[in-house]
Amino acid sequence: MTATRIDSEVIRRLPKAVLHDHLDGGLRPATVVELADAVGHTLPATDPDELAAWFFEAANSGDLVRYIATFEHTLAVLQTREGLLRVAEEYVLDLAADGVVYAEVRYAPELNTNGGLTLPEVVEAVQEGLAAGMAKAAAAGTPVRVGTLLCGMRMFDRVREAADLAVAYRDAGVVGFDIAGAEDGFPAADHLDAFEHLRRETVPFTIHAGEAFGLPSIHQALQVCGAQRLGHGVRITEDIVDGKLGRLAGWVRDRRIALEMCPTSNLQTGCAPSIAEHPITALKDLGFRVTLNTDNRLVSGTTMSREMSVLVEEAGWTVEDLRTVTVNALKSAFIPFDERKALIEDVVLPGYEAAL
Repeated sequence: MTATRIDSEVIRRLPKAVLHDHLDGGLRPATVVELADAVGHTLPATDPDELAAWFFEAANSGDLVRYIATFEHTLAVLQTREGLLRVAEEYVLDLAADGVVYAEVRYAPELNTNGGLTLPEVVEAVQEGLAAGMAKAAAAGTPVRVGTLLCGMRMFDRVREAADLAVAYRDAGVVGFDIAGAEDGFPAADHLDAFEHLRRETVPFTIHAGEAFGLPSIHQALQVCGAQRLGHGVRITEDIVDGKLGRLAGWVRDRRIALEMCPTSNLQTGCAPSIAEHPITALKDLGFRVTLNTDNRLVSGTTMSREMSVLVEEAGWTVEDLRTVTVNALKSAFIPFDERKALIEDVVLPGYEAAL
């Protein structure tokens, strides 16, 4: 493969893998409008295009707390079995249309119980919708494998319940666990019992860290809680001076701990000033296991193809760079080794050759 210019159609055809993508941040605008009407929820706009623009603009504040506040409207339409089924199925179909061959979708079941659903009912509805989407995508010739990460919300008291759910449904499509929500002031170690339980039950987990809070949150996620990956992790650069890695940065790189990096989202929350200056490029060049992700496709107005395109256009990425982060994601996916290996060797690498 050569490092020639990559046009948008080539990028769309490239096989992709995404590890960090929130279900409640990736709804279709038209679906939000229709579901909101059905449940009687008032939106800031009822035209799908205007609503999409509102989400993007509201999230472009440079503040993580305000960014998270946009989810009031998506969560409002995810309180019924019908809403969860539809959104989960559409989630898969949208990724398949974007060339994604492997995805891990994450959400917090406790945020979907306001309409009377129990936690197991939420999980089962989402899994049913994801399965329907995967079946349709496969029938259309664009198969995509989707695993689920159940989230606990670090500022609430139901994290252990979410961990218990991850254990209970690990043979039913749930592949791991995450802890999400406002980082600053809500340390992951407050929920150490949940992480100890997951380790005892051999359920892998990632932790949002190093986004709104710095190196202490990364250290705690890895060395205290035992995370196998870092959600975002952009602030690991605070432990790198003139290309020299500190002890924590060296630990992350040398032990191949995946960084679930989300460039567009990070710009919105003030973690980076521009795509060209986003830490993902420098960390890639230093040999970290960086992965490329969307975080919240609706709120960030993005797709995996768009994330790839802006890195090519604004940060000088090559096809080889895109292939590297795709392989990195699959190497660190929370599915068995043989499945990861097959996706890399039988799907991703041949797909890159065929697309160019």
